[in-house]
Amino acid sequence: MENRAAADVLEAFEASAAALVALVRRGTGHPGADGTDPLRDQADACLDGLAETARVHAIVSALRVHLTAGFADKSTALAGPATSPGEHTAQDMAVAAEVACVLTVSERTAGALLAESHELTTSLPLTLAALESGNLSWQHARAMVDETANLDPAGAKAVEAHFLDPAAPNPARGCPAGQLVPSRFRHKVRTWRERHHADSIEKRHTKSALDRRLEYAPDRDGMAWLSAYLPADKAAGIWNRTTTAARALQGPDEARTMTQLRADIAATLLLGGTAGEISPEASRSKEAGRNGQNGTEPTAGDVSNAGRGTNTRMNPPDVPSPRAEVLVTVPVFSLMGLTDEPATLDGYGPIPASMARDLVANGAESFHRVLTDPNTGAPLEIGRSSYRIPKAMRQWLRLRDGKCPFPGCNNHSLDNEADHLLAWADGGATGIANLGQPCLKHHRLKHTTPWKPVDAGTD
Repeated sequence: MENRAAADVLEAFEASAAALVALVRRGTGHPGADGTDPLRDQADACLDGLAETARVHAIVSALRVHLTAGFADKSTALAGPATSPGEHTAQDMAVAAEVACVLTVSERTAGALLAESHELTTSLPLTLAALESGNLSWQHARAMVDETANLDPAGAKAVEAHFLDPAAPNPARGCPAGQLVPSRFRHKVRTWRERHHADSIEKRHTKSALDRRLEYAPDRDGMAWLSAYLPADKAAGIWNRTTTAARALQGPDEARTMTQLRADIAATLLLGGTAGEISPEASRSKEAGRNGQNGTEPTAGDVSNAGRGTNTRMNPPDVPSPRAEVLVTVPVFSLMGLTDEPATLDGYGPIPASMARDLVANGAESFHRVLTDPNTGAPLEIGRSSYRIPKAMRQWLRLRDGKCPFPGCNNHSLDNEADHLLAWADGGATGIANLGQPCLKHHRLKHTTPWKPVDAGTD
């Protein structure tokens, strides 16, 4: 670590640590807390202290980056130049092993930290500076490292400058990067990167599609993980179809959660089952047959009421297969095949124009196309094939918001509810400008706590 950099980061750390101590003392009611409302003062001090801990954590992360990169550099110098690829690999393994032992992490995790630290100290100076000042979290910094991977130096510099340099040409608008939830920051960086990548998304998608795969990993308690790496349109269609089917099953007689329903539906369909094998009634009938109540094993379509005591959390029932909906936003020239500008898949992000053209051309019922003006990006048309006013308005909200607007919430628009920002009774209008789409939890939070949307108004 360079002496000047070390001194600056340590000075910032000392200042933040001192501020944190003062806030902890206020929050715990130590002598010296002032204000006309001591309880409110303590509550505010606790929140301010939490914010300061985030800043301290970022600064400590910057120190760890400097120390990790410094150790790697010094170890390389001590070992001398490698005389063969095998010796070079051995040196890297030794460095990773040392870091892993000191931090009590796996060598894979240590290797990732070494790679991230190298990128931050050599290629991403703005990101490292923001981390050192406490204005960017470690999660944000990792997102920047990940999204600039495989970019040439000029491309990485452009991405970093767009989000972290206010003096850059056409800088990112909205709140500062460090105030975005890391997942949203990553999404924004990925979207901008896709639109400015030197290689077209078509070329990169063609290469990545060759890596599609299904993975299986055993877990504890008789459970296992099953995951699939798929083209985005296929994955989004599967997710939204299972979500829609799960929502159709919810009701007073359904004991399973949405998460459990999704898993049961996917497992049944993947194992060759049909809709008749997932319903709660079918499960109860099968259980009754196993218990000898009917004499014969009922068929998949048997919907008798026998065995209503069956625990449906353990016995996956049967679902109709309702149509799922996914919004795909297509620049009009891309749809015509005149350009390869990426389209946008709701809940995912940029996709190749060829994928969007295929979705529209093949008439996929699960997808609603949204044509946009090539100059302004303004929507021109939204899936008229199933047009109804309330549904179209919800689709506009899904297109505009994508996720629940509450800070830190990643619930996709399919699960959310249209809601007046300013209540109708208080003069709010029913229009896009006065509508939000919070998830169920944060919709309830708005009506039961002092939290209010900042954009609420009468316009």
